[in-house]
Amino acid sequence: MFKALVIEKDDAGYRAGVKQVDDSALPPGEVTVRVEYSTVNYKDGLAITGKSPVVRKFPLNAGIDFAGTVEASDDARYKTGDRVVLNGWGVGETHSGGLAQKARVKADWLVPLPAGLTTRQAMAIGTAGYTAMLCVLALEHHGLTPASGDILVTGANGGVGSVAIAVLAKLGYRVIASTGRPQEADHLKALGAAEVIHRDELASPGKPLAKERWAGVVDSVGSHTLANACAGTRYGGAVAACGLAQGMDFPGSVAPFILRGVTLYGIDSVMAPPARRRAAWDRLARDLDLAKLESITREIALADAVQAGADILAGRIRGRVVVDVNA
Repeated sequence: MFKALVIEKDDAGYRAGVKQVDDSALPPGEVTVRVEYSTVNYKDGLAITGKSPVVRKFPLNAGIDFAGTVEASDDARYKTGDRVVLNGWGVGETHSGGLAQKARVKADWLVPLPAGLTTRQAMAIGTAGYTAMLCVLALEHHGLTPASGDILVTGANGGVGSVAIAVLAKLGYRVIASTGRPQEADHLKALGAAEVIHRDELASPGKPLAKERWAGVVDSVGSHTLANACAGTRYGGAVAACGLAQGMDFPGSVAPFILRGVTLYGIDSVMAPPARRRAAWDRLARDLDLAKLESITREIALADAVQAGADILAGRIRGRVVVDVNA
């Protein structure tokens, strides 16, 4: 038996709570992991609260990512005692996930934990931070460098935004942080932001083209914010879109793309191929200031994850939440 945050849906309704689960309930997979830490991402919040149909199989252990130690393996790539991290692949959606003391998954879904990172640090990064690095890699692939110009980061106080700011600043970029919590400006500047703007500048319907303000964008917000971010991107710039905190719609114009040659990159963290995942995690181990990571991280027990799920949707969480599943 092990503890897990179980999501259930039946005639009694939709609910999430910590329960004891029998090992026999673990899904098929080649590798069984003794989970040490998980986290609460925006998608976890949607899953735990049922605000969006993220979970499509019931009952299901919540948690779209985890870090821990291999307990048993039928795959030669992993042996007992190996430290691993997992993000995505439908875990926490259709396959029982990491807000639990134990998980069983396909070997192809795992990434060896890079040297220099602990399992706790890996979950302080989590899917949010891993997604932020995928965005940075896309901007670099486009050819952007610190000399290209400013980088806008929207949703700056969230998990993706916080890690993106820290990484970009360490790489030498000048970062403009957009947030709805201007009282957090000092915190964002401590992470590395050079300038902080209010999200209201971007959150309402805007012009098809705006003044060229930034060379690149990391956007986790979507909707009007993404449209206005594109409209303010310099000629030949790039926008990496990875979220929908404001909405899934894109009420924009083709103008930035056909008049300024702006490129919009869609960033998917769930099904990203293994090589890209390993590259992102290797870069995180190298390019993320772990002291800054700790400054945006707080730790909770598994029993507190339900409330954290509601809090993250309400915008009450700054940075990252690590869940000690054994606490």
